Amino acid sequence: MRLRVVAVGRPRLAYARLGVEEYAGRIGRYAPLELLFVREGEALLPKAEGHLKVVLDERGKLFTTEGLYRLFQGWEGQRVAFLVGGAEGHPEEVRKRADLLLALSPLTLQHELALLVLLEQLYRLFTLKAGHPYHR
Repeated sequence: MRLRVVAVGRPRLAYARLGVEEYAGRIGRYAPLELLFVREGEALLPKAEGHLKVVLDERGKLFTTEGLYRLFQGWEGQRVAFLVGGAEGHPEEVRKRADLLLALSPLTLQHELALLVLLEQLYRLFTLKAGHPYHR
Protein backbone atom coordinates (compact mmCIF):
# COMPACT_ATOMS: atom_id res chain seq x y z
CA MET A 1 0.00 0.00 0.00
CA ARG A 2 1.22 3.47 -0.85
CA LEU A 3 -0.11 6.20 1.40
CA ARG A 4 -0.39 9.88 0.67
CA VAL A 5 -1.68 12.35 3.22
CA VAL A 6 -2.56 15.75 1.80
CA ALA A 7 -3.40 18.52 4.25
CA VAL A 8 -4.34 22.17 3.91
CA GLY A 9 -1.60 24.14 5.65
CA ARG A 10 1.46 22.98 7.53
CA PRO A 11 0.97 22.52 11.27
CA ARG A 12 2.00 25.68 13.10
CA LEU A 13 1.20 24.63 16.64
CA ALA A 14 4.31 23.07 18.19
CA TYR A 15 2.57 19.99 19.59
CA ALA A 16 0.96 19.22 16.22
CA ARG A 17 4.14 19.79 14.22
CA LEU A 18 6.19 17.54 16.50
CA GLY A 19 3.47 14.87 16.62
CA VAL A 20 3.09 14.83 12.84
CA GLU A 21 6.85 14.45 12.43
CA GLU A 22 6.94 11.66 15.02
CA TYR A 23 4.12 9.59 13.54
CA ALA A 24 5.18 10.16 9.94
CA GLY A 25 8.57 8.74 10.89
CA ARG A 26 7.01 5.77 12.64
CA ILE A 27 4.73 4.99 9.69
CA GLY A 28 7.74 5.16 7.36
CA ARG A 29 9.13 2.03 9.03
CA TYR A 30 6.13 0.07 7.72
CA ALA A 31 5.22 1.65 4.39
CA PRO A 32 6.08 4.56 2.13
CA LEU A 33 4.26 7.71 3.22
CA GLU A 34 4.00 10.94 1.28
CA LEU A 35 2.99 13.89 3.42
CA LEU A 36 2.01 16.86 1.26
CA PHE A 37 0.77 20.30 2.24
CA VAL A 38 -1.29 22.62 0.06
CA ARG A 39 -2.44 26.20 0.56
CA GLU A 40 -6.15 25.73 -0.12
CA GLY A 41 -8.83 23.04 -0.25
CA GLU A 42 -9.19 23.25 -4.03
CA ALA A 43 -5.63 21.93 -4.37
CA LEU A 44 -6.41 18.67 -2.54
CA LEU A 45 -8.01 16.74 -5.40
CA PRO A 46 -5.19 17.19 -7.92
CA LYS A 47 -2.74 15.83 -5.33
CA ALA A 48 -4.97 12.76 -4.87
CA GLU A 49 -5.36 11.95 -8.57
CA GLY A 50 -4.97 8.21 -9.18
CA HIS A 51 -5.54 7.36 -5.51
CA LEU A 52 -8.48 6.06 -3.54
CA LYS A 53 -9.67 9.26 -1.84
CA VAL A 54 -10.43 9.17 1.89
CA VAL A 55 -11.72 12.57 2.96
CA LEU A 56 -11.75 13.44 6.66
CA ASP A 57 -15.08 14.99 7.58
CA GLU A 58 -16.96 15.04 10.88
CA ARG A 59 -20.09 14.02 8.94
CA GLY A 60 -18.33 10.94 7.59
CA LYS A 61 -18.48 7.34 8.69
CA LEU A 62 -17.17 6.47 12.16
CA PHE A 63 -15.17 3.28 12.63
CA THR A 64 -13.70 1.44 15.55
CA THR A 65 -10.00 0.70 15.20
CA GLU A 66 -10.84 -2.90 14.31
CA GLY A 67 -13.40 -1.79 11.71
CA LEU A 68 -10.96 0.64 10.15
CA TYR A 69 -8.33 -2.10 10.15
CA ARG A 70 -10.63 -4.42 8.15
CA LEU A 71 -11.12 -1.65 5.61
CA PHE A 72 -7.38 -0.95 5.63
CA GLN A 73 -6.65 -4.60 4.80
CA GLY A 74 -8.85 -4.31 1.72
CA TRP A 75 -6.67 -1.46 0.44
CA GLU A 76 -3.57 -3.64 0.19
CA GLY A 77 -1.76 -2.98 -3.09
CA GLN A 78 -3.64 0.28 -3.71
CA ARG A 79 -2.64 3.93 -3.60
CA VAL A 80 -4.65 5.68 -0.91
CA ALA A 81 -4.80 9.43 -0.28
CA PHE A 82 -6.17 10.87 2.94
CA LEU A 83 -7.35 14.46 2.53
CA VAL A 84 -7.39 16.79 5.53
CA GLY A 85 -9.15 20.12 5.12
CA GLY A 86 -8.24 23.42 6.65
CA ALA A 87 -10.01 25.55 9.24
CA GLU A 88 -13.01 25.99 6.91
CA GLY A 89 -13.37 22.28 6.16
CA HIS A 90 -13.58 20.90 2.61
CA PRO A 91 -15.01 22.42 -0.54
CA GLU A 92 -18.16 20.53 -1.59
CA GLU A 93 -16.40 19.16 -4.69
CA VAL A 94 -13.83 17.38 -2.48
CA ARG A 95 -16.59 15.70 -0.48
CA LYS A 96 -18.44 14.70 -3.67
CA ARG A 97 -15.34 13.07 -5.17
CA ALA A 98 -14.48 11.11 -2.02
CA ASP A 99 -14.40 7.32 -2.16
CA LEU A 100 -14.92 7.42 1.61
CA LEU A 101 -15.90 10.20 4.00
CA LEU A 102 -14.17 9.30 7.25
CA ALA A 103 -14.94 10.82 10.64
CA LEU A 104 -12.27 10.53 13.30
CA SER A 105 -14.75 11.65 15.94
CA PRO A 106 -18.29 12.98 16.13
CA LEU A 107 -16.64 16.11 17.54
CA THR A 108 -15.29 18.79 15.22
CA LEU A 109 -11.50 18.66 15.54
CA GLN A 110 -9.13 21.54 14.87
CA HIS A 111 -7.49 20.66 11.51
CA GLU A 112 -3.94 20.33 12.87
CA LEU A 113 -5.19 18.00 15.60
CA ALA A 114 -7.17 16.00 13.01
CA LEU A 115 -3.98 15.50 10.99
CA LEU A 116 -2.12 14.28 14.07
CA VAL A 117 -4.95 11.92 15.09
CA LEU A 118 -5.09 10.53 11.55
CA LEU A 119 -1.36 9.77 11.51
CA GLU A 120 -1.53 8.15 14.93
CA GLN A 121 -4.39 5.94 13.77
CA LEU A 122 -2.54 4.97 10.58
CA TYR A 123 0.46 4.02 12.69
CA ARG A 124 -1.84 1.99 14.95
CA LEU A 125 -3.20 0.11 11.89
CA PHE A 126 0.30 -0.74 10.70
CA THR A 127 1.29 -2.03 14.14
CA LEU A 128 -1.87 -4.12 14.24
CA LYS A 129 -1.00 -5.59 10.84
CA ALA A 130 2.53 -6.34 12.09
CA GLY A 131 1.21 -8.08 15.22
CA HIS A 132 2.60 -5.53 17.66
CA PRO A 133 0.72 -4.79 20.89
CA TYR A 134 0.59 -1.00 20.30
CA HIS A 135 -2.95 -1.14 18.90
CA ARG A 136 -4.41 -2.04 22.30
